[in-house]
Amino acid sequence: MEQASGSIMVATLGGQPQVITFTLDELLARGFPIHEVIVLYLSAEGSRVNRALEQLQAEFQGDQYQGRFCRLRPIPIRVGLTRLPDIRSDQDAIITAEVLRDLMVDLKRQQHQLHLCLSGGRRMMALLLVPLAMTILSYGDRLWHMYTPDEFQAQARDGQVMHARPEDGVRLIQVPFVPLGALGSLASLNPPRSLADESEWPRCQAVWNKLSARQREVLRLLAAGQTPQQVAERLSISIKTFNSHHSKILAESRLAWALPEEQRLDYHFIKASFGPFLDRLY
Repeated sequence: MEQASGSIMVATLGGQPQVITFTLDELLARGFPIHEVIVLYLSAEGSRVNRALEQLQAEFQGDQYQGRFCRLRPIPIRVGLTRLPDIRSDQDAIITAEVLRDLMVDLKRQQHQLHLCLSGGRRMMALLLVPLAMTILSYGDRLWHMYTPDEFQAQARDGQVMHARPEDGVRLIQVPFVPLGALGSLASLNPPRSLADESEWPRCQAVWNKLSARQREVLRLLAAGQTPQQVAERLSISIKTFNSHHSKILAESRLAWALPEEQRLDYHFIKASFGPFLDRLY
């Protein structure tokens, strides 16, 4: 069975390379095992982007970042061999969205956990990333915004400072988002299974294999949309017994999705993550 292949940070880049390193430093400090940073960029800014890329490449010499393995992968937005200079029309927006979508789908097929940084580059690219995240990403993925105080932003501009200190006030803020699979009203319409659903199936199978027959019954009923009380009544068990089974399911899910302890999981996660998998299984 294919296992999760690690965490990748995906960011949009303009002329400010420090946005990338500020974000990466904070993700690593929080314990996320980032092994690759993908930066997406438009070509309109020319020398500013080239300079920013050079500064970033200097931080990733020999696929090493701050003494650990991590490689940088710059990807220009382009049509065929022609790089897109900017997003100036509806067609440009469609082209950019297709590049972003294809990249994220490919990464999810490979079982990567994704961290999307929305703070760098053209604002339009960030706007395109958010709806794509809702349709392609899953609970294990994250969207981030980097807050930088105005005074320090001026000091760090154009990569003059590539690594922030705690006293500089830089903060990484998680952007709340809900994968479409978690929206009960949409799930009830039985939409076609997406590539994102299929990419979660190896993780679902790993959890399934760890559960007892009774725990699988609890999982199946929760994934079908029943509440904890309904599951307990259906299986003629107490809420205490249900909670024991539920805790086991969530603990195995946390391991399979490589989720940090501080991230709250509940039966809504089970419904969103296991529904399509169990539809296929049964």
